[in-house]
This record gives sequence, C-alpha cells and structure tokens, in this order.
Amino acid sequence: MDAATITTPAVLILLGPPGAGKGTQARMLEDKFGLVQLSTGDLLRAAVAAETDAGKAAKAVMEAGDLVSDDIVIAILRDRLGEPDCAKGVILDGFPRTTVQAEALDGLLSETGQKINAAISLEVEDGEMVIRISGRYTCAGCGEGFHDTFKVPVVKGKCDKCGSTEFKRRADDNAETVASRLAAYHAQTAPLITYYQDHGVLKGLNAMGNIDDIAGNLERIVSDAMN
Repeated sequence: MDAATITTPAVLILLGPPGAGKGTQARMLEDKFGLVQLSTGDLLRAAVAAETDAGKAAKAVMEAGDLVSDDIVIAILRDRLGEPDCAKGVILDGFPRTTVQAEALDGLLSETGQKINAAISLEVEDGEMVIRISGRYTCAGCGEGFHDTFKVPVVKGKCDKCGSTEFKRRADDNAETVASRLAAYHAQTAPLITYYQDHGVLKGLNAMGNIDDIAGNLERIVSDAMN
C-alpha cells in the first residue's frame, strides 16, 4: 500500500538523545512521506500566537513561570492534529517524554481513531556522541558548521564558505555537559523504550553511520509502519 492511500493519519515518534539527528531525519521524512514534524516547543509557540483556548492557557502558565501541564499540551496537540496539513500523518519529536504523557497520548489518539504506528529509537553510543557534539563549532560570519575531527576547514582557521576567521562554540557543547545531558536522556527515556516495546511498536535504528544510509533505513521502517 502506498503512503498516499492511507486514510487514517499516521503517528510516528522519534526517540533519541541530543545530537542524534532527529531534526535532520524528521525533515527528510516530511519531504518523503508528506508528514508534518511536531515538536512541543513549536506547538506551544504556535498555539500561543494563534490565541487558541489551549494557547491562552499555556501563555498564562508560562508567564507565571510554571511548566505547562500535560493536559494543556495534549489539548494543543489535539487541535493541531485536526489541521489539514496533518492529513497524512505526523512525526512527534520531544513528546512524549514520560510514560504518563505516553498514556495521555494514547487516550487522545483513541478519540481520533489513530494509533502510534511506530516509536523509532535512534540508537547511538554515548562515547561517540560526546565526541560528535563536543567537537562542534560554527562560523561566526555565516553559520557554516565544522567539527574538530570530522569537518575541519580546508584552510586552518578560515571558513570554507565565507572566508571568515571568527568561529564560535555553544557553551554547553563540552564533554562534561554532553555526558550529563546523555545520562539525563537515558534516565528519562528508558521507561518509554520499555513502554513502546511492550506495546509492540518500538523500532530500533543504528544512528551512528552516514546520514543518507540512516535516512534510507529509517524510510524503510516508516514505510512498513504506515502500511
């Protein structure tokens, strides 16, 4: 069955630590399958800007300096899933983060007649991720990305793209901070891995190779999940 013939919009979840490439892969899936990537942050900002009922509730909570509740996030997601551009399906990135949120999401999808087609875990090695993230830096002039090991400028100290000699690194892109972020991710996500494994929708994907190879393998998983 071709993805275009799907009558019930697909719901895919991307799981993976910081730097695993979720955003890059999600954009490729959007282009390939006509899906829409939905992240919690983008959903909240859009709902607040649109002044929906849920958006107004979220704005009040955020202005008070509090965390937006799961009920509000689910209400915003419910509104978003009903919009025309989500007719073929969505990719959830960054939600759910807990099993409580996963259960709430299941409840929402049961209302709409949808289901989780696949929860795809982008699997990486922590040691390699520390090297990958902590070595990143960008050109201060044009934003071109570089890496201490994997992508150094052709001419040392000079941007390949614009010729600038000024570079910058994110303050949290250091080995200690990255290791801490990875540990927090694993602690937070481990229950979700078990949850979706128990529900028979978990798919693991080695995310340490070439981007195009990873994309090809991911596309096959998604195509199978949508059929």
